[in-house]
Amino acid sequence: MYVDSGSSDRSVEVAQAFGAIVIELDSSVPFGPARARNEGARRLLELDPAVQFIQFIDGDCEVREGWIAAAVRQLRENPRAAAVAGRLRERSPQASIYNRICDIEWDGPIGEVTACGGIAMMRQQAFQEVGGFDASVLAAEDDEICLRLRRSGWTIVRIPGEMALHDAGMSRLRQWWRRAKRCGYAYAQGAKMHGRSRDRHFVREIRRSWWWGFFLPALALAAAWPTRGASLLLLACYPLQFARIYRSMRLRGVGAVAGAAYASSCIVSKFAEVAGAWKFKMKDRRGTPMKLIEHR
Repeated sequence: MYVDSGSSDRSVEVAQAFGAIVIELDSSVPFGPARARNEGARRLLELDPAVQFIQFIDGDCEVREGWIAAAVRQLRENPRAAAVAGRLRERSPQASIYNRICDIEWDGPIGEVTACGGIAMMRQQAFQEVGGFDASVLAAEDDEICLRLRRSGWTIVRIPGEMALHDAGMSRLRQWWRRAKRCGYAYAQGAKMHGRSRDRHFVREIRRSWWWGFFLPALALAAAWPTRGASLLLLACYPLQFARIYRSMRLRGVGAVAGAAYASSCIVSKFAEVAGAWKFKMKDRRGTPMKLIEHR
């Protein structure tokens, strides 16, 4: 099943040439990964209601050989697992430092986890039970559905096998910034939706973004005059945080340059996340339509 969200290239023609069933989404309704996945799953189940497992994959990814069999085996052996994911790798991590940062991010823990990415195999029963993805969530929709799955008693599993190759295609700082901004947008929306529940969904993440990306520097600068500059010592927290993250990367076996880039990314991204969170807050307050933030 190929779901097309208003592409302007030959994607539809290519998909049809390979024999895929193509679903072209109506552009009058806002595009988003959650909506696309739901439409694909709905059409799939119309054609074959007996489908037990659904493999979701983004258009910039390629499934690795052996993954489908490994994922099916895991779901059959673990009847309470709603979704299983594996190792996602960047296709060209050496093409840019931004791609390398993504490759590090994809390397998550193995075993039972709280959430997996949208590229995963899901149990049709569990997917239907929670009503699929929430189409109003334009970013981190995978975290949101995993939250509802866990609330319903299901588990999420990540296994060590390679699942897919991903092509971030980031070569410029502006692209990375927009991606980080989308992350802040997602944190703000997720916290608004589920932040007051016992799960405290994205509450820690959005507080961390505001602290490092706004309140800490604002406090240091605002108090500089009355403290005769002493408050500027608060800015030393940034290099200390860099050192902590860098050390953890090196312990994981990440190279010095990539580790430094990743640590820097974790810190600088907080400013972009604040911009994204503020954008969500303003749109939510005004009641204006939410739009997906694309980095490419």
